[in-house]
Order: sequence, then structure tokens, then C-alpha cells
Amino acid sequence: MQHEFNNRIAAQRAILKIVNGNGWEAEDLFGLSHKAIERWVSINRLDPNSALVNLVKEAAQKLFFLANKSQEQITSEYERTSSEVSAIRDALAAELAGVNPSHF
Repeated sequence: MQHEFNNRIAAQRAILKIVNGNGWEAEDLFGLSHKAIERWVSINRLDPNSALVNLVKEAAQKLFFLANKSQEQITSEYERTSSEVSAIRDALAAELAGVNPSHF
């Protein structure tokens, strides 16, 4: 179980590193809680319906699912969700590649 916890934390850190590597003018994203995301969107004046924001929210939801399932035996749903988080991480990197944050 420690391994799954470490993977989940590593995934969250990787997502935050990708998002914050873009150099936001006002404030970085400090976490993947609903309130942290809403604050980041508001302070940086991002479109709450943008692909970027939707990817961040989706990552947060999937990581929340993994957090709640980590105490249980690993299921195919857990493994699938872990793969989806990796795909979202890659999509975030692609979304932010060479893009100025002011475009969001």
C-alpha cells in the first residue's frame, strides 16, 4: 500500500510541477483540492471552462478516487484510473508546451 501512496503523491507532484512550470503571473497552483483550483483559476483570471482547467480538475478527481481506493485491494478500476492520471499529466504537458499563460 505504501507503493500506491507514493505513486499517487508522485503523480500529484508531477502534475503541479507541469502546471507551475509555466510561470503564472499571479500565483502558482498550490494543490489539487477544489478550493485550491478555484483560487488559482480566479487569481490568474483563467477561463474556468478552458481545456487546461478541465484537465486539472479531472486530474484532481481521479487522484481523489485513488486516495479513497488505496486502502483496498488494487482493482482493475484502480489500475485504469492510475493510467488515466498519467494520460492527463501528459495532456497537461502538451497543453502547456510553449503556451503563454495569458492565453488561458
